[in-house]
Amino acid sequence: MLYSQVMRVGFHVSISGGFERSVIKARRLGCEALQIFSHSPRSWRLKEIENREKEAFIRASAESGLFPIAVHMPYLPNLATENKDLYLKSVCVLEQNIARACLLEADFLVLHPGNFGKGTPEKGIRNIANAINRVLTPETRCRLLLENTAGQGTEIGHHFFQLKSIVDRIHAKDRIGLCLDTAHAFAAGYDLSTEKGCDRMLEEIDRLLGIGKLYFLHFNDTRAALGSRSDRHWHIGKGHIGTRGFRHMLNHPAIRKLAGVMETPGKTENEERCNMKMLRTLMKT
Repeated sequence: MLYSQVMRVGFHVSISGGFERSVIKARRLGCEALQIFSHSPRSWRLKEIENREKEAFIRASAESGLFPIAVHMPYLPNLATENKDLYLKSVCVLEQNIARACLLEADFLVLHPGNFGKGTPEKGIRNIANAINRVLTPETRCRLLLENTAGQGTEIGHHFFQLKSIVDRIHAKDRIGLCLDTAHAFAAGYDLSTEKGCDRMLEEIDRLLGIGKLYFLHFNDTRAALGSRSDRHWHIGKGHIGTRGFRHMLNHPAIRKLAGVMETPGKTENEERCNMKMLRTLMKT
């Protein structure tokens, strides 16, 4: 058993104002799990995490009972690219983010695999695996999680056999896993609005990777049509996945002991609380 008999849920929370304040906000929203960026997701520049910031975050996290804590990689790196300069820069940022996640004593670092661009999916997969093998070791304290994608453009990871192809090439297999994003899966063609569609997706994950490789969840509804390969997160129960789909997923025996966070487009804490209330209501029905 990884967590508990009941799913732990939370939000991706901004670190604006400092790492410790992200924990304070998470508890204010009633979170049990937390995801953050360790720096601006749309910048290559990294500000060093000061010792006092690190200690305050770790202390606040421990006192809050938040578990697990995930750090999400920024958006700019692309480990699948054929562009050598961009690739080396991306590998460097991956290495830095693993170090930062470990420094903050996070449980997971979540990674979007990347876009193969002018290359091929096969070359992109090899590039991703080579990058991970360069920086991930059996001694790495946090676990690196590959997130499934919507499949926009030349994105890798919208089908789970692609993620399996990456995992198969990783040397430190006990430090690699999967993060499942529901909005991305629906856009990639997995019909999570139905019980049958959800069951088929989880069976596919189990067959290809083993359900034990699934460690973390991103609960997002979507405004994108089924199979559209468009990434458009929306509020829980108000998109195409709907309340029926989330009710089945949240109570599914294969994943109900895990933890997940929402990345819904809430602009106010009231919207975030509504999403949390909906998720918790569906967990009980």
